[in-house]
Amino acid sequence: MPERLPAPVVDAHTHLDACGAKDSADVSTMLDRANAAGVDRVITVADDLAAARWAAEASTWDDRVFAAVAVHPTRTAEFSDADKAVIEDLARQPRVVAVGETGLDYYWDYSPPAAQHEAFRWHIDLAKRVGKPLMIHDRDAHADIFKILTEEGSPETVVFHCFSGDLDFARKCVDRGYVLSFAGPVTFRNAAPLRAAAAFVPPGQLLVETDAPYLTPHPFRGRPNEPYCVAYTLRDLAHLRGVDVAELAADISTTADRVFRLRDVTSDHSIGDRLR
Repeated sequence: MPERLPAPVVDAHTHLDACGAKDSADVSTMLDRANAAGVDRVITVADDLAAARWAAEASTWDDRVFAAVAVHPTRTAEFSDADKAVIEDLARQPRVVAVGETGLDYYWDYSPPAAQHEAFRWHIDLAKRVGKPLMIHDRDAHADIFKILTEEGSPETVVFHCFSGDLDFARKCVDRGYVLSFAGPVTFRNAAPLRAAAAFVPPGQLLVETDAPYLTPHPFRGRPNEPYCVAYTLRDLAHLRGVDVAELAADISTTADRVFRLRDVTSDHSIGDRLR
């Protein structure tokens, strides 16, 4: 376990189900572990319909958990109207605080670009209609992500999850008012372009995440990840940016509260009952 952070911080993107959580007891145990490291709240994110249903329900089990729902771009080869209806219904639930992760992924070839583009455009429209942030997955697709956001018109709030661009791309995103969230790779010493981007992003447009169970930060790269590990990433970011750890944690939590309106979300334990 890392040393407890001097101020609490939000893990802006994790996958509790993929970390092994199956029920409310597992979720609470995982959040207790995170809390011991100073990570007081998390957003658990879906990548398919089953994960979306689970994330929405899990957000009702523990007040420290919120959810985001969408169909991941690599899973959009078959994305039916019935699938869209499920995602839209879940996206309107009060503890679902974002539409995501959606976007484009040109690294894998599980879904053709045309299907990914159509699904991304639909998720953009959904985020606008439900009035919630759009959480973007962008892998090797910077130009087309920008092109589609420009053509469709960006939602009020756009978050680039696990930001993977360089300083130039970060400047373009910041100029558009987008929020950039950094995961474990920013701690890798061979990631100089990414670290330059993280040093540049102004307060108010910076988040931190684990993307657990993937992308474990240094010094445990390659091992299983969990929300408590965001403490390692945050400390590294503070050193990189030359700021106090407590100050950075407070700034990031303030940004997360504003971006996802976490303080406005109230518990609704009836949601889980409706989804069963």
